[in-house]
Amino acid sequence: MNQEPQSESFSNGKIPEILPILPLFDVVMFPKMVLPLIVLQKESIQLIDEAMSKNRIIGTVASKFTDPKTQYTSEDLYTIGSSAVILKMAKVDEDKAQLLLQGIGRFKISDYTSEKPYFQARIKEIKSQWTKDKEIEALMANLINQYQRIVELSTGLPPEIASMAKSLDEPDILADMITSTINSTTSEKQEILETIDIKERLNKVTKMVYYQLEILEMGKKIQTQVKGDMDKQQREYYLRQQLKAIRDELGETDETNVELEEYRTKISEKQLPEVVKKEAERELNRLSKMHSSSAEYTVALTYLDWITELPWNEGSEDNLDLVKAQKILDSDHYGLDKAKKRILEYLAVRKLNPDIKGPILCLVGPPGTGKTSLGHSIANALGRKFIRIALGGIRDEAEIRGHRRTYVGALPGRIIQGIRRAGSNNPVFMLDEIDKVGSDFRGDPSSALLEVLDPEQNFSFEDHYLDVPFDLSQVMFITTANILDTIPPALRDRMEVLRLSGYTLEEKMKIATRYLIPRQREANGLKAEHISFTKGAINQIITGYTLEAGLRNLEREIGNVCRGVAASIAKDEKESVTVNTKNLSKYLGPVLISNEMKKRVATPGVVMGLAWTEAGGDILFIEATTMRGNGRLTLTGQLGDVMKESATAALSYIRSNSASIGIEDDYFQTHDIHIHIPAGAIPKDGPSAGVTMLTAIVSVLTGATTHKDLAMTGEITLRGKVLPVGGIKEKVLAAHRSGIKTIIMPKLCEKDLLDVPKNVKTAIKFHFVDSMTDVLKIALTK
Repeated sequence: MNQEPQSESFSNGKIPEILPILPLFDVVMFPKMVLPLIVLQKESIQLIDEAMSKNRIIGTVASKFTDPKTQYTSEDLYTIGSSAVILKMAKVDEDKAQLLLQGIGRFKISDYTSEKPYFQARIKEIKSQWTKDKEIEALMANLINQYQRIVELSTGLPPEIASMAKSLDEPDILADMITSTINSTTSEKQEILETIDIKERLNKVTKMVYYQLEILEMGKKIQTQVKGDMDKQQREYYLRQQLKAIRDELGETDETNVELEEYRTKISEKQLPEVVKKEAERELNRLSKMHSSSAEYTVALTYLDWITELPWNEGSEDNLDLVKAQKILDSDHYGLDKAKKRILEYLAVRKLNPDIKGPILCLVGPPGTGKTSLGHSIANALGRKFIRIALGGIRDEAEIRGHRRTYVGALPGRIIQGIRRAGSNNPVFMLDEIDKVGSDFRGDPSSALLEVLDPEQNFSFEDHYLDVPFDLSQVMFITTANILDTIPPALRDRMEVLRLSGYTLEEKMKIATRYLIPRQREANGLKAEHISFTKGAINQIITGYTLEAGLRNLEREIGNVCRGVAASIAKDEKESVTVNTKNLSKYLGPVLISNEMKKRVATPGVVMGLAWTEAGGDILFIEATTMRGNGRLTLTGQLGDVMKESATAALSYIRSNSASIGIEDDYFQTHDIHIHIPAGAIPKDGPSAGVTMLTAIVSVLTGATTHKDLAMTGEITLRGKVLPVGGIKEKVLAAHRSGIKTIIMPKLCEKDLLDVPKNVKTAIKFHFVDSMTDVLKIALTK
């Protein structure tokens, strides 16, 4: 380190007219004051070197910016500064020097004579002129007293500096010395430097001293209040308490406090249940002790949002006018009498007993039968909000119960989220596709639903996120499913099952006319005068282009027709179109479904059975044939184990009763039998095809055929008994759609025809049997 010798005391000689100017940042040089500096800029070090080689006198001017700059312009600097003499200079290296400066006097820059390599300016000295009088003495005495208190309260100022201030007799030096030592901004110090009038300067410094003293006294007060609780870990908290106390004293509003007061008001006005209110207040108290930048602060804030926005006591008023509710249900849906009747029964009971809990209904039926839209209709009829969540594919239990708040990004489950969206504690809540809920290592959502869908438990449903009970007993839960088999028994037991079977041809005709055609007409921008459908056209769309229990494909095909007509009208080819059986193929192409049943069953060994699927009932063709062999039974068509066992039982019955059927005893030792069920890509199982397979085998062995419009269903035993099966309504409706005129079914299934529409029962002849002997007599013809 190179060190220059200390300069001699500066004599009161004349300051040069042109001075090199050293820019200062975040500090102001005052006359007679000593200031240590570190110089880093190359140009500034050159300035210092040249000054040291001459008279050591330089000009110092503060920058208007608090941060250092590599290059300054004349616009960046104030116009009033202080001349100074370099008392001491030490070079650490070529690009760094340490200085000790002593101020000489104020000056004002007239103009800059040079800006490179460093600033040089023509200056005009500013002399302090004053005459000591009583006012100045009073100002000085007051200033010294207040400054002594500042020194006593400040740990950064040595006690000797108060004695030094007391010994000063010149008011201008006193003002400058105090300003340079107290905690104030660069702009405030520059303002004192630019104030020439002594009285005005003393007044301004007094104001600064009072402000600084007030802050120090307040800090001491705060320190006394919190000293007992202070330790190393509480330092951050202590500083925030200081800031809060300062803001309170200054009358500044803290946004965080305003936010907390808003939540406190919400909690008091919300009329929360006692346990919920207690938890909310506890969380609010915890929040008030956190800083707004804390991660926990956001978590607590989100929790209070959920607590204060949930409808704990707010609910919709039910429409208890049964006549009006009936009209709404009928206007939205045709048929579905069983479901409508149950809703009206609930309204009637609620009218007599307002405290009744909401029912848990499960609408089961094939796709497209109106399960989801019925939920909307029920909400409209009751005058309640409607919320729907899809459960298909859900595998995480937290989707129902929510995540605990310890997880990042935790939220309540879908049940609580739906309640919040509804803004009501008694909405109609639809849980769609409940039969498609999965489970894996994250839990079993269907187990979480056990509490939700149990009226005896859901009055205190606890979401993991809220961690307080929420009353779901007023909610009307409606679930939908295509099948019940995949729903766990415990969950199925909690629901009242309402089956929605497929629609008959007549029902589809009416629904298409009343609902589907107007909806598709509007969706495709058509008016009533643009398009019309004849009954024959609607009938042909239903029977020739769709084969379903529901209505989705029917609406899709009607939409195809409407789009075709819209294209013709948009091209100005036609003004209106009447869709009939002749021009229907123009819009939908050739007929997709042709009735080949009569041709197929005209051959011995082919028999029509009735099957139940997720999409409703269906027609099943069972084919049997024989060939030379050694008595083997071959089964194809992707059959399940139960169906294979039914085929084996059927063959065993035939072999044990071959004499009465008219078959030679040794026939089975020399022939193989092959049973095939077409649509081999589709898995098939169940016992209800037993009578059909037995009849097909007898048909091929005897050469007899079945009646052309006959179908059958039923399970068989080795003794030839016919046992009851399920899905009777769906099977009968499928037979009716396919034009079947005669059905053979177990005698014990006769009671299941109560739900079948009258027009369907009238159009079909039913034979109720309890043995295979009766089946063969009715079904086979020579």
